[in-house]
Amino acid sequence: MSGNGVVWVRVRNRLRVFPECLAACGAEAAAYGRCVQASTAPGSHLRKDLCVKEFEALRSCFVAAAKKTLEGH
Repeated sequence: MSGNGVVWVRVRNRLRVFPECLAACGAEAAAYGRCVQASTAPGSHLRKDLCVKEFEALRSCFVAAAKKTLEGH
C-alpha cells in the first residue's frame, strides 16, 4: 500500500502547479476556447479534431510550462 502514497504525492504536486501552467498558456487556451465556442454556435457542428491545431498548441505550451514549473520546485 505504501506505493499508492507515492503516486498521490506526485499527483498532488502536479495539481499544485496547474494554475501556474495554465496562466503561462493564456493565449493558447483562449485560442482553443474560441475555436470550440465557434464550433458550438447555432448552426455549427462540433466534431472530432475540429480544433486539433489549437489543442495541440495548448498541449505543447502546457507541457513546456509544466516542465519549467516542476523543475523550479
